[in-house]
Amino acid sequence: MTDATPTAPEASAAPDYDAMTRDIADVPAVEVITTVAVHLLSAAAVNLGLDKPDSEHKDLDEARKLITALAGLVTASATEISSFHAAPLRDGLKSLQLAFREASIVPDEPGQGPGEKFTGPVYA
Repeated sequence: MTDATPTAPEASAAPDYDAMTRDIADVPAVEVITTVAVHLLSAAAVNLGLDKPDSEHKDLDEARKLITALAGLVTASATEISSFHAAPLRDGLKSLQLAFREASIVPDEPGQGPGEKFTGPVYA
């Protein structure tokens, strides 16, 4: 008769999480900045309801705050992270600003939308 009880995985099969993590001091500034920007982009998109049709997460007030924070970060860091990294962030920011304008029942005047005090007026 064989023992049918499963054996516990060997300790060597467990991932070494210490080896998989990095000290924040070892992370380049450009990586930290772009990671934060992507988080802001994603959160703003969800709050605009862009994550799925008939999204239950739509909150334009929260989206406005996130887009404004993203605009400030991208504008302030653009010269530090180079246009190679800043250009796609600017494109994503502009897309969010236009989506916000489209989602608003009463659109802001050009130059008054979220983040436009940092980026200037956004047009389609």
